[in-house]
Amino acid sequence: MNKIDIAELFKGLQNQMIAQLNTNREFLLHPGTKGDSLENVWIEWLRKYLPNRYCIDKAIIIDCKGNLSDQIDLVIYDQHYTPFVFSQNGIFYIPAEGVYAVFEVKPELTKGYIEYAGDKIESVRKLHRTSTNIIDRGKQFEPRSLTKILGGILTSVSTIQNSTIEKHLESLKSLKSIDLGCSVEGGCFYIDYAIDEDNKINDFNERITNYYKNREYSSTTFSTADKSLVTFFLQLMRYLQQTIGTVAAIDLNAYSNAINFTIDEEL
Repeated sequence: MNKIDIAELFKGLQNQMIAQLNTNREFLLHPGTKGDSLENVWIEWLRKYLPNRYCIDKAIIIDCKGNLSDQIDLVIYDQHYTPFVFSQNGIFYIPAEGVYAVFEVKPELTKGYIEYAGDKIESVRKLHRTSTNIIDRGKQFEPRSLTKILGGILTSVSTIQNSTIEKHLESLKSLKSIDLGCSVEGGCFYIDYAIDEDNKINDFNERITNYYKNREYSSTTFSTADKSLVTFFLQLMRYLQQTIGTVAAIDLNAYSNAINFTIDEEL
């Protein structure tokens, strides 16, 4: 039976990913331009490797009550169950219901940038989300509970030791807590938390907020630097496909109320 070395395949993929990410990074001098380019490089990198069902953009997240998040460097979102994304003056506005994950993109991993990423993540997780019934293969399904919104940070290098990174990650509480991150030259990391959702809470927004407020830091797992992008990609896909799955269907009437219009739901 013929065999192939899976480890060598992943090594080749890692080298390919680094080449893709480094295309523009090393030749930019202006700090503002460099920051924008880093975000764009990460966005294009994820667009290349994630399945087509996931959309990736820089955006501001909105909810049906008109609340806004901070501007987010990189958003992974759905456009199947969340059919409208606004674009105004070059800025995307994405309904909170469609968000799978949000990332802050910085040149290096530091305490200040980790805390800053936590603030950005919190601004998204605190938004109100809706959920409604759907028809799938001719059968109606009741509204599902809200999915977790992954929060993370992406950098080129790390200037601190893993033990220090872990201490800073542990200090982020509640809606600010980070799930995973990657430093291209330092390695990937993901955080385990010890808590489950309280299914006795009927209000979906209250339930997901309660989950974040009460989950406790357990541990951080780090990859080696030579496998940073591959391990980050595999962990991200694990979260997206096996932890989150598909986002809840958006209640369009909650948004149409903003223009004093009620959608006919009985067709």
